[in-house]
Amino acid sequence: MSSRKIIKGYKTLISSRINVDTSTDKFKDGIIYTLFSDEFNSLKFGFAENNKALEKKLSSHSLILLDMKKGNKKELFLLIITLKELGIKYSDNLYFKYSGSLMRHLSTLGWPIGRSLYKQRKIKKELVCA
Repeated sequence: MSSRKIIKGYKTLISSRINVDTSTDKFKDGIIYTLFSDEFNSLKFGFAENNKALEKKLSSHSLILLDMKKGNKKELFLLIITLKELGIKYSDNLYFKYSGSLMRHLSTLGWPIGRSLYKQRKIKKELVCA
């Protein structure tokens, strides 16, 4: 027989500082939306607190509203971070160049994009019984 030693030890936790923004501003409900610029062939995503604020943004720029839904700022920040991780580049003012792959990603992520620029493919499968 071989002799085994049991070594008892304690694992230590390493603490790290994570900057968590707990302000209620990110969790405030409002409207998340997608705008399209025909002039620059680009998309802009945003958050508005209410319909009046969204109408004000639309009237000040020559942008087309593709779609909107209820949401909060946190969803907008998560979308931008996710698109950045997917390698999709954007300008300083958060304008994203329109592309089919961007629209597919937005559709997959559940972002409001409407049906005017992107038609989702429907895949039909047939079961064949032998």
